[in-house]
Amino acid sequence: MESRCIVQKPISWFPGHMAKARRLLQDQLQRIDAVIELCDARLPLSSRNPDLDPLIKNKPRILLLNKSDLANPVETKKWLTYFENQGLDCMAIEMGRRKQNILNAIIRMTEDRLEKSLKKGIHRAARAMVLGVPNVGKSTLINYLAGRSAFKVQDRPGVTRAPQWITASPKLELLDTPGLLWPKLDDPVAARRLAFIAAVRDEVLDVYHLSLALIDELMVIAPSGIMNRYKITDDSLRGQALLEAICKNRGFLIKGGEVDLERGAACVLDEFRDGRLGRITLELAEDIS
Repeated sequence: MESRCIVQKPISWFPGHMAKARRLLQDQLQRIDAVIELCDARLPLSSRNPDLDPLIKNKPRILLLNKSDLANPVETKKWLTYFENQGLDCMAIEMGRRKQNILNAIIRMTEDRLEKSLKKGIHRAARAMVLGVPNVGKSTLINYLAGRSAFKVQDRPGVTRAPQWITASPKLELLDTPGLLWPKLDDPVAARRLAFIAAVRDEVLDVYHLSLALIDELMVIAPSGIMNRYKITDDSLRGQALLEAICKNRGFLIKGGEVDLERGAACVLDEFRDGRLGRITLELAEDIS
């Protein structure tokens, strides 16, 4: 069976709250000193919104490759080199580590602007906006830097619906923003991979075919993760046959002994997203022309 990912309701790629959020971001840009852009370390290029560049081109920016503990560390280093060669200040991060390093990097970006304010007799904290696609970890990062649960966080996109300010330290205020996708995704591979990492709500996707596409791709780039986790012995299995084998080995059965493909599909997606299939990077820096 052909593996494919169908977005059943195309409008959900760019729902109304995203269009409104984009307008609000443009208004807030006048009030900030710097931009903190988050991408997913498993998908460093495709999880960056290309529409942000013209909006924030005149602001100091740092790119944080979040969830680096879920990505292949060798590939993450290559991506950092790639972005540095593009002239971007960047850092790989995971929640619970290097908090002060992250804060220091953000504050360094804003020193010039704060010095100008100080010369005018204005003492204030730096203001930075946190941007990224849905479910990339923006609110989680702010809560971590602030040392408290300032914002609601869930492992699904679309939780933050409006910009929100929080004081992270006496020297820094952070603006949390809704996750922004772009109106049209021309690259079906990038669209599918964004769905793999839950940047798009599962409710608007064909989860069954999405899971088939994921396991087929993983059998090419990281087969040991699938085979070890689900005790697969035949490395030629693909598509529904592979998902059926996963279901049988996990005991996902329904009445009559038939495999529960829906449960198996949800399990594969959840376990990939949680890192239980290993540290996997979906796109490689050397493949970028």
